[in-house]
Amino acid sequence: MADHAAHTDGHAEHKLAIFRGLLKFKSNTQKIWGVLIFLSLITIVEVALGYIKPDVLNVSVLGLKLLNWIFIILTLVKAYYITWDFMHMRDEVSGLRRAVVWTGVFLVIYLIAILLVEGEYIYQVYKNAAVSFDF
Repeated sequence: MADHAAHTDGHAEHKLAIFRGLLKFKSNTQKIWGVLIFLSLITIVEVALGYIKPDVLNVSVLGLKLLNWIFIILTLVKAYYITWDFMHMRDEVSGLRRAVVWTGVFLVIYLIAILLVEGEYIYQVYKNAAVSFDF
């Protein structure tokens, strides 16, 4: 019984921690507010970068502006964290976690590839065709 109680307390403590245990909360309410603040900060950074659009980040990296790569990465961080914490993925067996995460990773890579190919095609059509290029 003592071992079960210790395991339960450790598991409850794990559920109230974020960032791999670096930040621990006393209740679920505090944790929800902590996660909300973390996700809000990432969103504020995304919106600020989208509004300011620093010239330094307009460098092309792998066919896409560095600013766009930052948006993609920050969005993936938010999606990962929501899945890991709110969908309780950290409490699942590793096989299910891998199935969900790797499916999402391959889907995101596939969608990025499609966007890059189709975006370049549309750019070339407008650039080289008789249609005016106003955007």
